Amino acid sequence: MDELQTVAASDESAEPASAYDAILLVSFGGPDGPGDVMPFLENVLRGRNVPRERMLEVAEHYHHFGGKSPINEQNLALLAALRAELSRRGPHLPVYWGNRNWHPLLTDTLREMADAGVKRAIAFVTSAFSSYSGCRQYRENIAAASAPLGDRAPQIDKIRVFFNHPGFVGPMAANVGAALAHFPAEVRPTVPVLFTAHSIPMSMADGCRYVPQLQESCRLVAAAAGATDWKLVYQSRSGPPTQPWLEPDICDAIRALHAAGGRQLVIAPIGFISDHMEVLFDLDTEAADLCQELGIDMVRAATVGTAPEFVGMVCDLVAERAWGLLDRVAIGNLPANHDVCPLDCCPAPQRPPMPTGGPAAGRPASPAT
Repeated sequence: MDELQTVAASDESAEPASAYDAILLVSFGGPDGPGDVMPFLENVLRGRNVPRERMLEVAEHYHHFGGKSPINEQNLALLAALRAELSRRGPHLPVYWGNRNWHPLLTDTLREMADAGVKRAIAFVTSAFSSYSGCRQYRENIAAASAPLGDRAPQIDKIRVFFNHPGFVGPMAANVGAALAHFPAEVRPTVPVLFTAHSIPMSMADGCRYVPQLQESCRLVAAAAGATDWKLVYQSRSGPPTQPWLEPDICDAIRALHAAGGRQLVIAPIGFISDHMEVLFDLDTEAADLCQELGIDMVRAATVGTAPEFVGMVCDLVAERAWGLLDRVAIGNLPANHDVCPLDCCPAPQRPPMPTGGPAAGRPASPAT
C-alpha cells in the first residue's frame, strides 16, 4: 500500500511532457577585454564595406570603458536567474547560451548541444520587438550555425516576442515609476518621459511591426507608471546620412524639449532589456552630457535586467511552448505575437544595416553592446 501511495504521489507531482529537451539563450555578444575589441568588431562588420580607420574609431569607445562590454556579464546573470527559476518551477530543461558575434558563439554552442544529444530546443532571444535585426536575423544566424552539423543539428524554435507581456511591461513600468520618484510629487505627473529604442532604416521598419509594437509597449508602461507626457524616440542609428532611419534621435528630442522650456526629464530605454554598452554610452554618456550642458535634470530609468517578474515571464514563455499551453498571455490593444514567424515576416532591407546592438557606421561612432 505504501509503495502504491508513493507512486501515485510521484505521478501527481510530475510536470507535463515537454516538446523540447533544451533551452537556448541567444544574444548579440560583446568583447570581454581590450584584446577582444577588434576581433569582435570584425565579426560584427563582416561583409560590410567599413574602412579600418572607422573600426578603430569605434574601438576607442570600448577602450574608454576598459575594452569590455557589460553584456556578457548581464547574460550570465540572466542565465543564472533562469536556471534557478526553471529548477524551482519547470520546465526542467538544460539552458545553453550562444551569441551572434562573440564567445560563446552560436556555432560552438550548437555543436555542444548536438554532442549532448539535444534534438529540439527552444530559443529565447534578448529582443522584445519584431524587426529584421531583432528577430529574423537571429533565426538566420541560428540556421547558419546549424548548417555545419548537418543531421546532428538540433531543431531550434524561437519563442514569441514579448513587447506586451505583463512580465516585461510590469518591471519596466516600475523602473519608470522609480525614476519619476526622483522629482517632487507636485511636478512628477508632468515630467516628460522619452522612451528610447534602437533606430532602424525606414526600409526595414516599413516591413515589420517594430514601431506599432514599441508604441503599444510605451503606452502600457506609461499608463502603469502614471506618466502622462511621453514620447517614443530613437538612438544608436547607423548607416549613411542619406539613408532614412526612424526619428527623432534622442539628442534631437532633448534639444527640442529644452527649446520648449523643459528642464526635467526621464529617459527610459524600453528597446533594451539590460544596461549594455549602447545604454551606457548613448544614454548615460552622450545624452547625459547634453542634459548637463543644457541644464536639464535627467534621470535614466533602469532596464528590466533580471527582475524576478521578467525572469518569470521567460519561464512562462518557455512553458507555453514546451507544454503546449493554449493560454497566450498579453495585455493592451494588440494580441500575443505569433509563435511561428511567417515566411514574409520582417524581411531584410535591400542593404542590410548594422544589426541591433551594432556600432554606428555613418555618424560619430557609437559602441555596440
